Amino acid sequence: MNFSFFTPINDTLVAHLMSQSLSALGKNIVIHTLENGFPDLSEINIAILGVKDGRGAVNNEGCGENLQPIREKLYELFPGNWQTQIADLGNIAQGDTLKDTYFAVKTTIEYLLKKKIIPIIIGGSQDVTYANYRGYDALEQTVNLVSVDSRFDLGTIDEELSSNSFLSKVIMEQPNNLFNYSNIGYQTFFNSQEEIELLDKLYFDAFRLGEVKDVTLVEPILRDADLVSIDIGCVRQSEAPANNNASPNGFYGEDICAIARYAGISDKVTSFGVYEYNHRLDSNNQTASLIAQMIWYFIEGVNARAKDYPFVTKENYQKFTVLLSDDDPINFYKSDKSGRWWMEINLITNNKHKRHALIPCNYKDYEQALKRKMPNRWFKALQKLN
Repeated sequence: MNFSFFTPINDTLVAHLMSQSLSALGKNIVIHTLENGFPDLSEINIAILGVKDGRGAVNNEGCGENLQPIREKLYELFPGNWQTQIADLGNIAQGDTLKDTYFAVKTTIEYLLKKKIIPIIIGGSQDVTYANYRGYDALEQTVNLVSVDSRFDLGTIDEELSSNSFLSKVIMEQPNNLFNYSNIGYQTFFNSQEEIELLDKLYFDAFRLGEVKDVTLVEPILRDADLVSIDIGCVRQSEAPANNNASPNGFYGEDICAIARYAGISDKVTSFGVYEYNHRLDSNNQTASLIAQMIWYFIEGVNARAKDYPFVTKENYQKFTVLLSDDDPINFYKSDKSGRWWMEINLITNNKHKRHALIPCNYKDYEQALKRKMPNRWFKALQKLN
């Protein structure tokens, strides 16, 4: 692949790195610098890349301009007991047009996915999520997208692609590889009732901020994701001021870090992005520090993956069959390894949706089924599979 559209990290960041402890994360990853050139990816498991294009941002001019504070804070952190090999590829600079930037992102993601390298995207506007999603086209598989955002960013199909309308492009444009979309943390007053009702009609999942105050409830949602996109504006303004669309309400810093870790421990998540960082509005690099810690927790999660997805080793699971009615059973599986739960949909044919027939859930879903109440996520998945 031609990596000519990547620029190395700048010399001031290299100088900052030189002053860090030998044990710091920045000294233990392979970095694209002017002196060393582009990293060798043959042994790499995780690749960090910046996207310095915020032209698709709505009401957040300046996002993507300067990603250096995030890297400074990330490089200063100390790694855990990690086995993964990490590279920082540098930045994808602005193309002549937004489409050029999208092409560069799509091509890069496609290459990394085929190499089984997990990309972590930082910076830029959230419409880059669309380019990330298009990177899965060549894999010829359906995709589950999870967005952690106070807004759905649906827009309309007629609108230009932007941070406020990328989801409608994901849903409507061909090739349509989207199986499920889930939003975590939306705030009702930022989204019209028509949009809320539309997502429900499409059997997508949307969870209000108040519903996920117990952040452990989002783990099954992220366990079923392929692609995770986080708008840093979902974090309350007092915790992350570097976003012009930030709100007084939102996730706390520890909550968004927990969400990032849940994304990391998911065996299915193959790309992760944090968007809409605007260095012009950052106070004392507070938001940069938070994003760095989110990335740290995601990598920590990847290193803690249990690799217990039931299609691989069902024999290591406890199976529970619950009858919703006299002839309507649901099979639940509990991992002996991690204690996590799944529920199963029996497919009549072995079609391309087979990978979605096992739905991550929690013990509460099992309890609900025991009361002969159909779990909501099981019902929605069933509608899409039939």
